[in-house]
Amino acid sequence: MSDTRATNTVEMPTTYDPTSAEQKWYDAWIQGGYFKAGQRPDAPKYTIVIPPPNVTGMLHIGHALDFTLQDILIRFKRMQGFDALWLPGTDHAGIATQTKVEQKLREEGKSRYDLGREAFLEKVWEWKETYANTIRSQWSKLGLSLDYSRERFTLDEGLSRAVREVFVRLYEKGLIYRGKRIINWDPAARTALSDIEVEYKEVNGHLYHLQYPLADGSGTITVATTRPETMLGDTAVAVHPKDERYKHLIGKMLKLPIVGREIPIVGDEYVDREFGSGAVKITPAHDPNDFEVGSRHDLPQIIVMDESGTMNENAGPYQGMDRAECRKAIVKDLQEQGVCMKIEDHVHQVGHSERSGAVVEPYLSTQWFVSMKPLAERAIESQKCGKGVNFVPERFEKVYLQWIENVRDWCISRQLWWGHRIPAWYHEQTGEIYVGMEAPEGADAEGTPWRQDEDVLDTWFSSALWPFSTLGWPDLESEDLKRYYPTDALVTGYDIIYFWVARMIFTALEFTDQVPFKDVLIHGLVRDAEGRKMSKSLGNGVDPLEVIEKYGADALRYMISTGSTPGQDLRFRIEKVEQARNFANKIWNASRFTLMNLDGFKAEDIDLTGSLSTADRWILHRLGETARDITRMMESYDFGETGRLLYNFIWDDLCDWYIEFAKLSLYGADAEEKRSTQSVLAYVLDRTLRLLHPFMPFLSEEIWQHLPHEPGETITLASWPVYDAKFEAPEAVSEMSLLMDAIRAVRNVRAEVGVTPGKKVELIVKPTSAETGDILRRNEEYLRRFCNTSELTLDEGLTPPDKAMTAIVTGAELYLPLAGLIDIAQEIARLEKELATLNAEVERVEKKLANEGYIAKAPAHVVEQERAKGEDYRDKRDKVLARIAELRG
Repeated sequence: MSDTRATNTVEMPTTYDPTSAEQKWYDAWIQGGYFKAGQRPDAPKYTIVIPPPNVTGMLHIGHALDFTLQDILIRFKRMQGFDALWLPGTDHAGIATQTKVEQKLREEGKSRYDLGREAFLEKVWEWKETYANTIRSQWSKLGLSLDYSRERFTLDEGLSRAVREVFVRLYEKGLIYRGKRIINWDPAARTALSDIEVEYKEVNGHLYHLQYPLADGSGTITVATTRPETMLGDTAVAVHPKDERYKHLIGKMLKLPIVGREIPIVGDEYVDREFGSGAVKITPAHDPNDFEVGSRHDLPQIIVMDESGTMNENAGPYQGMDRAECRKAIVKDLQEQGVCMKIEDHVHQVGHSERSGAVVEPYLSTQWFVSMKPLAERAIESQKCGKGVNFVPERFEKVYLQWIENVRDWCISRQLWWGHRIPAWYHEQTGEIYVGMEAPEGADAEGTPWRQDEDVLDTWFSSALWPFSTLGWPDLESEDLKRYYPTDALVTGYDIIYFWVARMIFTALEFTDQVPFKDVLIHGLVRDAEGRKMSKSLGNGVDPLEVIEKYGADALRYMISTGSTPGQDLRFRIEKVEQARNFANKIWNASRFTLMNLDGFKAEDIDLTGSLSTADRWILHRLGETARDITRMMESYDFGETGRLLYNFIWDDLCDWYIEFAKLSLYGADAEEKRSTQSVLAYVLDRTLRLLHPFMPFLSEEIWQHLPHEPGETITLASWPVYDAKFEAPEAVSEMSLLMDAIRAVRNVRAEVGVTPGKKVELIVKPTSAETGDILRRNEEYLRRFCNTSELTLDEGLTPPDKAMTAIVTGAELYLPLAGLIDIAQEIARLEKELATLNAEVERVEKKLANEGYIAKAPAHVVEQERAKGEDYRDKRDKVLARIAELRG
């Protein structure tokens, strides 16, 4: 990078070009190695690990929000002097990625089975490389200050070792087990799902009332079901053991319609006597509650469909039918047999696969599970004894605890090829199961009886280890693990508290005895301008790269990071991005003006100890206040308030007021005053750019490189501004407050009477005290310049002039004599015309409201609108009358 700290020698272009600046500075930052951690070994550390995006495609606007917030934090901490590590990486995303690759193969008329496991995995690795490169490119477009030297992938060798280690240790503790249980089955992807990978959607369905006859012909029992196709797998009907209607039937047999198989009536307290008929069909292989009932009564478990959702050999005449097709056929047959007594419309929640969208099937299957209760108990205890994670906003701690306190065992096996293969081997002859870091001895020999489990682990199993596996665990001697773990902050959306945050906490406590991060900043979703969730079906998605191409990365970053509060959803409005771009242009123009007036000014010329003006002392005081308040807001993750503080200071204090005041010194004849103002301008702009840098890194770097500043190659490593008591100037703040109020008041009066800013006016000021008078006299040059006065009178004892416009501010009365300001006769004539118009409007409204027919027929809200109009017209008429009276004296 060029060293421009000594003197300003490069003229800034008239306009800022984000496209050229962004690529230039990102390349320079990477080449300079400024994002690499470990270069400040004696400094305190600060660590964030990125929530790894899936290698399934392009990043979306939600990623842009998530990553920008993290980059703001890491840049802020780096400038505060921390050894800051932001570790990047990507997730293999088992189901999602495999589904994408299989879709691509189908377009070629192939399936993964045509290729075989090894060849298919080669295809997926090719996909991963392509999209990982795309993601890196998008990270660079956003300006993310990631330490690429430490980039990780959930399937790289180091993380794979960590996954095996965790699996083996949990298995040896009895916390991972293999069992036959009802799980959520995705018939499209043909894999098991965990509970939180199922999305429940409201579906308009039906409730079918079926009569099951007693085998002895003595009567029937009515049951109701939403899924009549599963009756083919019924192995009992259950009633409550204390239900007077049925308890005499417990132990008797029923004849299952269609199939003819006899099934028992069992008594079980699971049954709700008040719901429906008080009798429920029990299908242990296709319902989790029925599975539990079946286990208690030693009932058979009959699976009636295969892994694709097609009815199997146990479905009798319906074998080979799709489950939806079978439902229609079996209902028709039941109606013909007189068994289906009633069909009611029924709205209910139906589980759908989060990835494939298919209706999830409760399915009896042999899978691997994590026993969650022991792990959850430790996490709960950690949180409740004050040693847990700090959730921001705090309310999300309740969300987290509610889930983890009611957690169920986690099904971790997936019937996929892409992922961490389960480190378990089965002996074909003895049935022995071997679980270990490596294959059992002889497992690789030809003809071996050992076969490795075909399944892979749930993606979230490896993601749960991310904060410590990425830093070298299980190698406890890893320098990065010792230095950077536990991490300091996790930034993520509320939608994955269960999927990811909770699982990271309990695995970290189990394997590192520490929580994985101190703070969890929870942000909301990015919605469209109408508040709708972005989706392909609505066509309302936003491509962050398109926004960057049009408005620049800084505008997008500033808008999405400052546009919401923690935990709240953000409505994306392109107008807000345009406003952020306008803000960037304002900063550019102010900086360009400053640099034009610093020609030849060197870093060592900056001297803030000399004679400073009121405006100089005020802006230094305001800079200190702003730096202090922004630091406090950043520490509490309130980026919305930070954005407001930055905007107000830069746009109002610096650009609209101080720079305008500074022109008096810069263009004046006093060389010492000019030098002082140049020093203040250079210093304040430098520190302002540092405060802005985490939000707008490219713009701030581009401008900073032109400024005279202390030694340093990049603003990325410049020190963060801190509050300095030596710049406290409450008296200057008080003086500037009076001056600004007076100038604003005069400008408002001029605008009210239609006097152009370029026309000079007489201004008479009556201070309310001698002290105020002294302040105004010391600063009367500001009043003359910014009120554009032809004559200025300052007198504590004056008598207010006749026929003058008046404005009152704290500490002074301001008068603008009308003579020479406006033609009074002409103004009275104009006002009399306006009065006539208002009188006519008042009369019209009053006649309309006096018409009983109108009142009776018109809608109530229209009548109220007319009444409001009448009030408004009368109020305006009164003000015009008062003004005419004032002018006539």
